[in-house]
This record gives sequence, C-alpha cells and structure tokens, in this order.
Amino acid sequence: MVNIIGIDASLKTSILGHGFDVPFFINPFASAGITNETAERGLVNAAAAHGALYISSQTTTLPMKKISSFRSKNQVLWEQVSLSNLDDELPRDMFKSIEAAGMKAIVLTVDSAGDRTAYRPLRRRKDTSISRDPRYTLMTWDYYTELQPATSLPIIPKGIHTVEDARKAIEVGAPAIFLSNHGGRSLDGSPSALEVAWEFHQRDPSVFEEIEVYADGGVRYGTDFLKLLALGVRAVGLGRSFMYANLYSTAGISQAMSLLTNEITSPGANLGLASIKDINATYVSLCYELYYDILTNSSSWNCQLPPAIAKQ
Repeated sequence: MVNIIGIDASLKTSILGHGFDVPFFINPFASAGITNETAERGLVNAAAAHGALYISSQTTTLPMKKISSFRSKNQVLWEQVSLSNLDDELPRDMFKSIEAAGMKAIVLTVDSAGDRTAYRPLRRRKDTSISRDPRYTLMTWDYYTELQPATSLPIIPKGIHTVEDARKAIEVGAPAIFLSNHGGRSLDGSPSALEVAWEFHQRDPSVFEEIEVYADGGVRYGTDFLKLLALGVRAVGLGRSFMYANLYSTAGISQAMSLLTNEITSPGANLGLASIKDINATYVSLCYELYYDILTNSSSWNCQLPPAIAKQ
C-alpha cells in the first residue's frame, strides 16, 4: 500500500518543451460547427481552462487566424495539415500562414497517401463517382526532410504504424511521432495505437526514450490512457469524445475533461500509483485468445507478438 494523495498533481507533463496540466489533448477534427454554432471556440477555451493542448484541424469551421485569436495568454495551439505534393512544390505559403497565426507545431498526416474506401459516406453520397481525392500523394521520408527546412516550426508525422518508421523518424530528426490509424478511416483493419505501442515495447522499447511519442484512436476510458502511458506514450489525443461534448461548447468540453481526468487518476490510485509518472509496462499485459477448447472449457492465450518478418 502506498500514499496516493498526490496523484492528481502528477498529471502534469511536457510536450515538445511546453508544459501542460494533463497528459491528454484535443485531437484535430473537422467542422466543429456541426455540433455547436460557436464551432472551435469552445475547444480553445476548454483547453486553456484545463491546461491542455488543442490541435486545430486543416478543415475547421472557422479560419485558422480566428481560432488563434481565441487563445489565452501563453496558450499553445498546433495545426494539423494534409498535403498533396504531386506538383513538387513545397507548401511555403501554408507554413508561413501557420507561423503567422502563432501555432507552435505542425502535425503532418502521413497515413493517407491514397484515397480511402469509406463505406458509410459512400452509401450517403448521391454521386458515388465523386472521391475525396482520387490522386495519390508522394508522402515519403525524402519529402519529409525537404519540408523541415521550409518552416521554423517542428513537423510531427501523424500516422506512424511500424517500428521501422519510428526508427526512420528518429534518423531524419523528427521532433516527435504520432501513433494513429486515422480512426480506421484511411485503412480498415489497421492496428490501433495501443497495438502499435505494444509492438514498439516488444521489439524496440528504446524508441520511447529517444523520441516523444503521442497516440490517438480507440481511447474510450481512462484505463485506455493508462495502458498507453504505461507503454511509454507521452500524451494521448481524443477527437470524437470532445466533438460530442462540443454540443455544449466550452462547458461540455470542460466537463468531459474533468471526467477524463478522474478516469485516469482513480484507476491509477487503485493500481497503487503515488504518481501517474510511476506507471510502466509491467502494468500491461496484451494477450489474445488463440482458441477455446469446448471439451475442457478452457482457453489458450498468447501474450507475445509474432516474430518480425525478415526483409527480403
């Protein structure tokens, strides 16, 4: 038994050198105006009230400059972008506008190089010949290294799925990496952030020591956060939860953040953690059922990843 009285204060963390009161953040999502007429204003205000990071989407309801104008003093906002670089032109003007708006980092989506097959939108779409973007993009590590000198802001690749790509990000000097499967909307069946983080832990745990790692996707409860933090993830993002909460603008998002904070600290206390920072991979066991034997009424479990496939 340990003294867990100070566990609430242990949620503070740093993300790219900026201090935050909580290890979670508001993920980029499009068109907050769908849920509330105040659009992104409630997201910015609630993030400020709780000392959390807000990452603005490239496809927000309000213009980026307007969103930036809602910031409180010293509040940190980031901007998410998706790029199509088929014309080989670096997006210098876009980056300059992001810098001018006072954003502190650029989150670059890298897991949507091709068009996606989104079944529900296709069923709703009157003209099924219309695609989100029928072209491919040339999102390569060479292109990423060309982007870095084009801005003074750190560029964080979002959509890392493999240890190999994490290693490559470290090699080219990325400031951080973002584990994400784009909500499963880019590639159905792609692994969740938790599965990717578990793979990192099994095959190359030093990644978490060499670069800051963020994650999103599949997070519904505070215990989901704790699993990711235990494996070495620095901070975790949510989009859908806060979009729903935005029905009540700042008050709704603030309430969601309070609930989430409690859902992290209460299980942490029940685990016997004096500090959330004390959690580590020994608290996590990721297993899957190999088969169920109906004759013996027993299951066979595997808690190890399959061996890595050797490169040809």
